[in-house]
Amino acid sequence: MMGDDGAPGDYNEMSMCLRTYTIGGEVLVAVCDSELLGQRFTEKELQLEVSVSFFGQELASAAMLEMALEEATIANFVGERAVAWAIAFEYVDRENVLRIDGVPCAQMVRM
Repeated sequence: MMGDDGAPGDYNEMSMCLRTYTIGGEVLVAVCDSELLGQRFTEKELQLEVSVSFFGQELASAAMLEMALEEATIANFVGERAVAWAIAFEYVDRENVLRIDGVPCAQMVRM
């Protein structure tokens, strides 16, 4: 899914759901691939629920994600595109990506 320039896809494609929370001094960004919304994934003792209540329903592009991440102190990424962009923007290292039932997920905390 990498583009000719090495990017994980179309920078302006509205293919992810993005929600931002501000809690005290923390800014949490939750982003998932839009087609995963409402699904649950289980592998052994691990469970991942991609809920509308957490990720929201606002469609976003990688451009919008990049702007949101500039302010983020915490971020959750779920899905091939969301995680690929997190890696491309250097918020997540590839070796720190977890897969639950084949679905990539990662977290970022800025200290």
